[in-house]
Amino acid sequence: MTAAQLLDGRKHAEKIVERLAQEHRQLVKNGNPLSLAVLVANDHPASEIYLEAQKKKAAAIGIEHRIIRVDPKSTSQQIESEIRFLNEDPQTTGIMVQLPLPKNLDPRRIASKIHPFKDVEGMHPENLGRHAGAKASLVSPTATAVIELIRVSGKELEGCEAVVVGASELVGKPVGLFLINRLATLTYCHEATDKAGRLQDHVQRAEVLVVCVGKPGLIPGAWIRQGAVVVDVGTNRVDGKIVGDIDFETAVERASWITPVPGGVGPLTTVSLMQNVFRAYRLQSEAEGDMI
Repeated sequence: MTAAQLLDGRKHAEKIVERLAQEHRQLVKNGNPLSLAVLVANDHPASEIYLEAQKKKAAAIGIEHRIIRVDPKSTSQQIESEIRFLNEDPQTTGIMVQLPLPKNLDPRRIASKIHPFKDVEGMHPENLGRHAGAKASLVSPTATAVIELIRVSGKELEGCEAVVVGASELVGKPVGLFLINRLATLTYCHEATDKAGRLQDHVQRAEVLVVCVGKPGLIPGAWIRQGAVVVDVGTNRVDGKIVGDIDFETAVERASWITPVPGGVGPLTTVSLMQNVFRAYRLQSEAEGDMI
């Protein structure tokens, strides 16, 4: 039995960064440098790691990366005021709000205040709706990274049995929309599926399996269908190590392609975020002054 080939997010991300850097140099020559503003209202360690990764990728491409730290005790109105300023600022190409937010703030409400053409996380209701309708929009960088890695595997999605474990608006739902828009036969699994004792049955059918829950060891490798393409979005710290949601050591013996954790989805997510800054620029350019 041959071990799965690895879907190396780092290697693929490097190629995209080189292309984006070339594209950005041309934009700078034309007087259109790009800028990403990130609102941060927490000091979560995972957030700081992601912010540092953003900073490095932005620097490699040439995009200005601004971190705007706000008091975690800020009201929703104060955060929304900051967003309004960034919406109206012609020097700000993309806006994102780093999650998690303090418990007193509603992430959906905050996301809805970002202009849809600057919403590089793809969380504005308009962007979610356009994605559901298979129309051009800004889509979750993590979901985009997942689909890009499946594309790299060469798996034909039309008619294949695809299972997504986890149904968050940031990852699971947009990943599923990508899959169904490509005519995969889609099954969503979530906590109720697990409670009903049916998770294993669904996972075992998956030709393409995406797991995005944040629970280490949730999916035993023995559940993986022989030859499946497996994308593990989970990032969990266990005994000082970063591990995914899938038992990698046994899953790698059954899958045809699998993402390592770390080094799979994560690096490509950060690059997909930067790609969204370029998409945001193009959407704003096409709006021809009708942004606000």
